[in-house]
Amino acid sequence: MSDPALSVVSRVSVPGMFAALGRDGSAGHEVARSIGGTALVANPQRVEPTFASLVIGEDRAALATVADIGLYRVQVRPMRHQRRFWPDGEPTPGVTAAYSMLRRPGLTHEEADAHWRDTHAPLALRHHPGMWHYHQVSIDEVLDGLYLDGIALCAFASEQELAERFFGGPDDEQVIGDDVAKFSDLAASPRRVRMTEWRFGPG
Repeated sequence: MSDPALSVVSRVSVPGMFAALGRDGSAGHEVARSIGGTALVANPQRVEPTFASLVIGEDRAALATVADIGLYRVQVRPMRHQRRFWPDGEPTPGVTAAYSMLRRPGLTHEEADAHWRDTHAPLALRHHPGMWHYHQVSIDEVLDGLYLDGIALCAFASEQELAERFFGGPDDEQVIGDDVAKFSDLAASPRRVRMTEWRFGPG
């Protein structure tokens, strides 16, 4: 039986949001707490060269204060959502892997984004068996800094789940790898960043 706390909300977007990438995880955390947003902060024990914080919320001015790498107007698409069962302000259990996405050369942003949303998301839900939370942060406009087309937030209940159940097997890995290559420039996209998430406000 499936976990009743998990809900699949495929192709439903939350528009009117902003996302900030920054070098200072603690500052990003404080901004998210002040605006009731979401902060994802890189584990300081790991070497994560791309960014130390990703903060999502509705307050553009507040997010701009920590966006020393990038500031974006975004739509958040909750393809699978783990409703919060832990107290407000405590870290989300487990680990989130953040994947930055740059579109494949020859595709427009709209073409790559449509494939990511309509084709790749159902495949990801099928072939990543341990993934309990999957949001696509689709970038509508780069307001400042690093150019990206989107960021995938793939969350797992534990490091062990991420390590052992990211794929169900070699066939799953092949399907996902082949599909990602159809819309994303893997060589140019920044590397994966393992992060801890905090949600402030409704779950």
